[in-house]
Amino acid sequence: MTHTIQFPASALDDAAPLPAIGIGTWYLGDDPASREEEIRAVRAGLDAGLRVIDTAEMYGGGRSERLVGEAIADRRDEVFLVSKVLPPNASARGTAEALERSLDRLGTDHLDLYLLHWRGGVPLGESVEALHALKSSGAVRAWGVSNLDPGDLADLDREAGPLAAELATDQVLYNPTRRGPEMDLFPELARRGVPAMAYSPVEQGRLIGDGTLERVARRLEATPVQVALAWVIRDGSVLAIPKASTVEHAVQNAAALDLELGEEDLAELDAAFPRPSGPVPLEII
Repeated sequence: MTHTIQFPASALDDAAPLPAIGIGTWYLGDDPASREEEIRAVRAGLDAGLRVIDTAEMYGGGRSERLVGEAIADRRDEVFLVSKVLPPNASARGTAEALERSLDRLGTDHLDLYLLHWRGGVPLGESVEALHALKSSGAVRAWGVSNLDPGDLADLDREAGPLAAELATDQVLYNPTRRGPEMDLFPELARRGVPAMAYSPVEQGRLIGDGTLERVARRLEATPVQVALAWVIRDGSVLAIPKASTVEHAVQNAAALDLELGEEDLAELDAAFPRPSGPVPLEII
């Protein structure tokens, strides 16, 4: 069964299920020698059914957005496109200006989802009003946040008022070694009917050689990366955005959509990667 995720109708008027694994682009575009292969990797991910592409104005100072723009130039209608505004730019005027720069680099006239990258000095209420205005104009279809913890979300509610109901997602660091969000953030998002997005779902590749993941992978005739991705998306409330810089990795990531972890697999992974005993500060890398 292919795993899917759905954003709430309050955030995205024509919300439809999306594959629960997308394409992350952090560090893509940084090395000119790898550019063509990275473009092929993004396109291979689309060919394999990975519709969500996540990028940000911060990534490579815009180089990631330019690479994505080239990769999807003739395929924009296949893509659920996500980018992020840096906190210093997330003012009433600065958000719109940042979006225009991102749209120019991406070669499109709208984003499907626009995120506040993390909380900065601009009041959350001002940033939300700016994001809402862009949604009302059609320049973005939905907006969300990244790296906000439950306390930040409470502040967003207080500062943004009714506009807070438009929140589409909170993108955070989450993988088997970073289970803190399960303790407090994910229950809060579930209360709102809002899915999470998981960046660095294989801990930037550091989980690849883990013995438990390798053992489970052998049993399932999969790879450790596929097991980690299947674990991240296991309950239908999280959309994972692993980076793939090669065609092979993109195809392998997509195959994890159809990987089912059994009770034995989940128990073994829980034993190797236990949840914290209580809430912990939201981790960021």
